[in-house]
Amino acid sequence: MKDTTMSVIGQSLFGFQAALKQAGSSLEEYLDKYYYNKWMGDVLYAAMSLRTTFVTAMHQFLAEEGLFNLERVQMSPVTDPLAHDVEHIPNLHYKGQLYVMTHSMIYSKFLACYNPRIKGVFVDSPNIRLEIESPDRDQRGKYLIDFSQMDLEVRRNRGIDMETYLNEPDRVKKILAEHMEKAIDLFERMIIHALTQMVEKNEDDLKYLGVVIEVPKQPFPRFKGDEAKKKYGREYEVKVGEEIKETFFWITGLLRENYDLIYPYITPDGKIPPSEITSGMIYNYDICAKSILRDTGKQTPALEILSGAVREWLHEPIIERLLDNGIIPSRPIIHEGNSKNIDELGGYGPFLLMTAKKDAQGKSTFPETFGGGIGVERALYAITRGPSLDKVDDITCFGKNPDSHQIYLF
Repeated sequence: MKDTTMSVIGQSLFGFQAALKQAGSSLEEYLDKYYYNKWMGDVLYAAMSLRTTFVTAMHQFLAEEGLFNLERVQMSPVTDPLAHDVEHIPNLHYKGQLYVMTHSMIYSKFLACYNPRIKGVFVDSPNIRLEIESPDRDQRGKYLIDFSQMDLEVRRNRGIDMETYLNEPDRVKKILAEHMEKAIDLFERMIIHALTQMVEKNEDDLKYLGVVIEVPKQPFPRFKGDEAKKKYGREYEVKVGEEIKETFFWITGLLRENYDLIYPYITPDGKIPPSEITSGMIYNYDICAKSILRDTGKQTPALEILSGAVREWLHEPIIERLLDNGIIPSRPIIHEGNSKNIDELGGYGPFLLMTAKKDAQGKSTFPETFGGGIGVERALYAITRGPSLDKVDDITCFGKNPDSHQIYLF
């Protein structure tokens, strides 16, 4: 039987080639312009050299911290719903089941930390996010629909149960603040290690690209999300970056994904209204970065390169966050090891059974964690943007930037 998928692809490429020909060009000229010349060029060579050092250094650092390497998960019944717009979630059928392609490995990371002997996990994970292209065809320079992310998750192991969560807020806040500091310290040290390696091993590549890396020192500057938004409005990350000389800084307490911890979210009297949630109650964090131009010393606009958080870990708040974010339509009804309304929960049915799991003493076993992910391509772009690099797909062999191409050929 003829492969209908290949036939559809072939017909699409036929139309694309015909349009090029009508415009007085050819498919070969298009390939030369957007692929061959880039592959043969010195810019991509330097970028690939820097990428190798960057990714290898992060792997080395995380392994030496005692974290275990995790396999890649590219298809699952459930994936990160994300707090920003994407066109849709790609999916595929296999063995009678519909699976989605992973926006990120967030839920896989949580579950991989179940064993209490595991300190944490890391993975250079695949991510597919069909971002909506710029409506006015502007080159935003930071999006790829198919990209890599250095993902990690670390166990916290404090055993805070729902009774403590509800009735001992001061104790819980103290512990969560400690975990937030541990997370920020880990990410800062990882970035310092990776940049130190790049400075030591890739000076010629950095010179060719016309940029300088200044290895940051701890602690990186921090800014609360609600205060930054109130002061600067839109583009607050860029405007914060313009106010400081440091090239790496944190934005903390951003209201977004359902799994980024808000505490308290549930109280003995009910849920906290959204209007009363402040950055001080949201235990998450972004790192933003800038590059430095070698000839002038000027810095480029800041870009967010890493997002992470202390995670929701108790079954009840996890459910309420999913409901309030509109991700599931109803609470799971669990009875005798089954979810009675699993048909309503999409791919979340098995995951929510795991968040409800208890040991023989009735204690929750779902792992308490903190974690995050650093976009490999975006981070490299943020710290090497300059005279040679002006958009994120310049540092990739097969970059699929929604603002750069009508069609992707490889």
